[in-house]
Amino acid sequence: MEVIIVEDEKYNVKLLEGMLNELRPTWTVSHVFDSIQSTVQYCKENKMPDLIFMDIQLIDDLCFSIFEQVEITCPVIFTTAFDEYAIQAFKVMSVDYLLKPLKEADLAKAVSKFEKMSGLNQAIKSDDLYKDLLDVIRKGEKKYRTRFLIQGHSTYSKLDVDEIAYFYSENKITFAVTFAQKEHIVNFPLEQLESELSDKDFFRLNRKYIANIKAIQSFEDFFGGKLIVHLTVPMQEKITISRLKNSAFKEWMGK
Repeated sequence: MEVIIVEDEKYNVKLLEGMLNELRPTWTVSHVFDSIQSTVQYCKENKMPDLIFMDIQLIDDLCFSIFEQVEITCPVIFTTAFDEYAIQAFKVMSVDYLLKPLKEADLAKAVSKFEKMSGLNQAIKSDDLYKDLLDVIRKGEKKYRTRFLIQGHSTYSKLDVDEIAYFYSENKITFAVTFAQKEHIVNFPLEQLESELSDKDFFRLNRKYIANIKAIQSFEDFFGGKLIVHLTVPMQEKITISRLKNSAFKEWMGK
């Protein structure tokens, strides 16, 4: 099975490649492209792969420009950080979409859906639907959360996102810990925070923690390909990153 990835964020490429290797080790990622131009050139000069994973916003335009320049005749799984209205707009036009930050469970479902549909030999064609969606998305990009409303005993206060060193979950309660080492309860699960926080500033370290890049002091290799992360804010427990997220975290840190 030949797969092409169209994605301009290196750590997202590493994360996707690692997940695909775990889920379908016999699949081959033959090429990775980060722009409209390079993707179009390849598609014009080569046969279609079996599947394309395609980011929406690339370095030179939105990915739907590809469909305006070349006929894509293989299934596409989109990856996106756009709001739900955009996601719903093109959900019916592709195999599936993956909402960033990528999750292995979502990828597994999308891959299974592709495998079930692959026998139907359905082609994705460039038509007015893509042009309509292009206009919809260009009207507004993803907006990330900038603050939280914190409830006290009888008062409310504002907590700016850039004050938060990390989030953690315990007993189904999510806490935000500031650089000043103050702890607040926020009424959102980590899964929701992943999509509402900027992925340039925050990273989901594991099932329990999301950290601000400014709070990462250092990290070191651990057994089994894992990493141990040290934060600038004192911690009582060891924070580890799985082997699967190892490369993506390093890419994120070095960006």
